[in-house]
Amino acid sequence: MNTRARWLVAMVFLSGAFTLLAARTASSAEATSRLPAGFVLEEACPDAAQSKIVLIAGSNYFKPGQHEYVGGCAVLMDMLRQTPGVFPVLALDWPRKAETLAGAKAVVFFFDGGDKHAWLDESRRAETKKLVDAGVGLVCFHQCIDVPKDRGPQVRDWMGASFEKGYSQRAHWIAEFKTFPDHPVCRGVAPFRIDDGWLYKLRFAEGMKGVTPLLRTVSPKAKSAPESDSEPVVSWVYERPGGGRSFTFTGCHLHSSFAEEGYRRYLTNGILWTAGKEVPPSGAPVGLDTAQLDRYLSAAPASTGK
Repeated sequence: MNTRARWLVAMVFLSGAFTLLAARTASSAEATSRLPAGFVLEEACPDAAQSKIVLIAGSNYFKPGQHEYVGGCAVLMDMLRQTPGVFPVLALDWPRKAETLAGAKAVVFFFDGGDKHAWLDESRRAETKKLVDAGVGLVCFHQCIDVPKDRGPQVRDWMGASFEKGYSQRAHWIAEFKTFPDHPVCRGVAPFRIDDGWLYKLRFAEGMKGVTPLLRTVSPKAKSAPESDSEPVVSWVYERPGGGRSFTFTGCHLHSSFAEEGYRRYLTNGILWTAGKEVPPSGAPVGLDTAQLDRYLSAAPASTGK
């Protein structure tokens, strides 16, 4: 290859590299621009005595007011900050700093599932397994319980259940929760009514061992009774055999649901419980000016239609 040819190859390579770098930078900038005012990414916990809780939010965009992973995690961070000794940390898609997950008492996953799931990446599964082995609390919201069938057994070991394509179901309906079991996650939770996208008829750990169902709901359009007691379960806690706690709520489709105090307290209690924090008899404090709920969003939400 002569000098001119080598020069052309080098220029093509550099051009491609710069294009890729620019695309990644633009993508990162676009994702960061979706952060609500006053929120920063992967902030270092200033006090080791505090309970660090990492919230991993998907940066992708669906529809205004729906699948608002960043906005939802931002609300939950403000709820968690109201409990003394708790320090919430926000990451987009997956932590970029090695120290972000270090020392975490709990990790919240709120992003797309299925063929877009972060756990399809082998290195991320390995990092999650380290968290599990260390007894770190795990929380899955909405689609995070949806994984390919071959990943189901591992996720059931981590979370107590998984959504299995071809067997499990998903649908939207309005559910009202009026009564709650005697469990720390349910302390102080007022009845709430929400329009949500539910994942149900899940594959649970064998014999439901370690699983405590907390919320059940059945579609008002259902033509027959559920096949089993576990079919309508849409939220549960799981005490893992090797130690550690997990909490799942398959709702969280609409950002507007955070206007319900009972809903906010239920999710916040669940996160604190997985982190090993004592949930007060009246539940975690979850004060919020619901008129300002949209400030957590990067765009005005659409109607609550599907």
